[in-house]
Amino acid sequence: MITPIDTQQSLLTQFADLKQIASNEVMAPTAVNDSGFASDFTQVIRGINAEQNAASELMAAVDAGRSDDLVGAMVASQKASLSFEMLLQMRNKVMNGVDDIMRMSL
Repeated sequence: MITPIDTQQSLLTQFADLKQIASNEVMAPTAVNDSGFASDFTQVIRGINAEQNAASELMAAVDAGRSDDLVGAMVASQKASLSFEMLLQMRNKVMNGVDDIMRMSL
């Protein structure tokens, strides 16, 4: 029988593992004081990169047998994938806007 204390210990162990994975990020977000579009876009890209790094670390941990959290790894992978798809769609919208401006007659 699984007790609430066992469940809590399991969750604490998983949180500790995730904290360790998060501390080993390749590209950590930096504090930027500029409030322009470029700095916001840079922060979004770094956040998506961090999500992808965390997802790959979770998948590697599952593949190596260090973790049994396959569902968590798959959710993180899908979240990173959706974030990247959103970034591509945003880029496409910006590029379409630039093309429309270029085609305008003065």
